[in-house]
Amino acid sequence: MKKMMFIIMTSFLAVALAACGGNDESKGTANADQAATAENDQQKQMEDMQKKLEAQQVDEKKTVAVVNDQEILGSEYNGALASSQGQMQQMGQDPTSKEAAEQLKSQTIDNLVGQTLILQEADKKGYQASKSDIDQRLDEVKGQFKTEKEFEAALDESGMDLKSLQTQIAEDLKFRQYVEKEVPAGDITDEEIQKTYDQYAEQAKGAGQEVPKLEEMKPQIKQSLQQQKQQEQLVQQVEKLKEHAKIDIKI
Repeated sequence: MKKMMFIIMTSFLAVALAACGGNDESKGTANADQAATAENDQQKQMEDMQKKLEAQQVDEKKTVAVVNDQEILGSEYNGALASSQGQMQQMGQDPTSKEAAEQLKSQTIDNLVGQTLILQEADKKGYQASKSDIDQRLDEVKGQFKTEKEFEAALDESGMDLKSLQTQIAEDLKFRQYVEKEVPAGDITDEEIQKTYDQYAEQAKGAGQEVPKLEEMKPQIKQSLQQQKQQEQLVQQVEKLKEHAKIDIKI
């Protein structure tokens, strides 16, 4: 699913220097040197990783796929790819390995094709985002920043302008409208909730964790199962749309 939010990744390197007793200046200097070296090593590793991640990107103006005569450009691919790379890193996986790079490429293209098909279908059915909804979502995005200046700087850093952000917000809202109306999650039974709770409880007990009561977790479990069902149905819907679509992958 296309996200209108641009992601700003900031890394903080914190080096804690323990206070040394007495007047042992040489020991203090050694600790400071070690800390500086460690910080430099971390910085270099981050820079090297960023170069490897960027190496997976394509030319922004390159057409990466054509879906029913609608082009998907490299700029959109790179944004979706960066998001997937970040998610993989959060899960403790290396997105720069050969296997991971191929997986990310395939996954990114597949996601972009799927979202394009859904948006095309949403247009056919007349779904639209209202100006008030777009403005509300835009205010929510701006609210993540302390000042308007910070927001504008982040927008500039992401390679977007206000108009393109509003366009992405409108598409995201339209996508959500379509999914809610055309791909309903359906009912979740008590049996399904109980089964999920039992699985969680077993895992938690095995890890020596305290298990909350079913009634406490029931709303969360129900929401999770609804999202899971909706995602599964959305995948099925995309596959149906692919059957009658003209799709040309260029990379």
